Amino acid sequence: MSCLSACHSSEPTEETDNPSPVTPVQITTPKDSSLSEYVELSAVSAYLEKSFVKANINGYVQRASAKTGQQVGSGTLLFTLITKEARSIGNTVNKLDPGFKFSGVSNIRSGQAGTIVQVNHQNGDYVQDGEALATVSNRNSLVFLLDLPYELNQIITQNKSLDVLLPDGTKLPGSVSGTMPSVDSLAQTQRYIIKVPTGKDIPQGLIARVRLTKLSHAQAQVLPKSAVLSNETEDEFWVMKMINDSTAIKVKVKKGIESGSLIEVLEPRFSITDRIIKTGNYGIADTAKVKIQQ
Repeated sequence: MSCLSACHSSEPTEETDNPSPVTPVQITTPKDSSLSEYVELSAVSAYLEKSFVKANINGYVQRASAKTGQQVGSGTLLFTLITKEARSIGNTVNKLDPGFKFSGVSNIRSGQAGTIVQVNHQNGDYVQDGEALATVSNRNSLVFLLDLPYELNQIITQNKSLDVLLPDGTKLPGSVSGTMPSVDSLAQTQRYIIKVPTGKDIPQGLIARVRLTKLSHAQAQVLPKSAVLSNETEDEFWVMKMINDSTAIKVKVKKGIESGSLIEVLEPRFSITDRIIKTGNYGIADTAKVKIQQ
């Protein structure tokens, strides 16, 4: 008789639960603030009024004081002309008869203050009566020309006063003073005239930036842009809201206007004590475990 015995031994196993990952985050709270949405466009400086300094006799340019780029005031002497006859006989007539005052010289002065943008004649040139000697731009006619896309023309009524920002950082207060009654057939833009103060000498053709307000909300609920997430098609938006010190849930929101680093949240209306994740929120799931960092 044989006895078979089988021994079965088992070693105890330890089950170890894998801990859920904890994401370090930083939080913010909703705030109420005035928020505006802008569109920024380019505008070009121009002088709308130009005057022509003209000869008033037939003769020669005896002296030309005008120089291109020169700033002149009203009544500044620019040219001295002498008739052909006076140049030929000189002072002979006066020597023969001292009582006869004959010079044949005419002084030409600027009719208004401005900048000389073109000089057409120099010393010794022969000119005819009425011929343009120089062109002076009227300093008081400085404007900026804004070519506004026609689809945005409805916002110009709420931007009658605006700022014109020059490339050197200077900000000029401007106002819309008129518009051209035509539209560029290719670009579909309409030209508006922006009047600015004339105290600063600005060259023609300078490109400045003009900011137009599209929307403005006085009491907007705002969050940092980094706090609001979206899908690839940007038709769904959400935030990660803390429900306790270690758990964040996904809350869908309705986005409003954006300005700078802020974004408006239209719905839902959060409490000022609600904690919203602003960094570390990308890619984390609903009810994610997080750790708040200062």
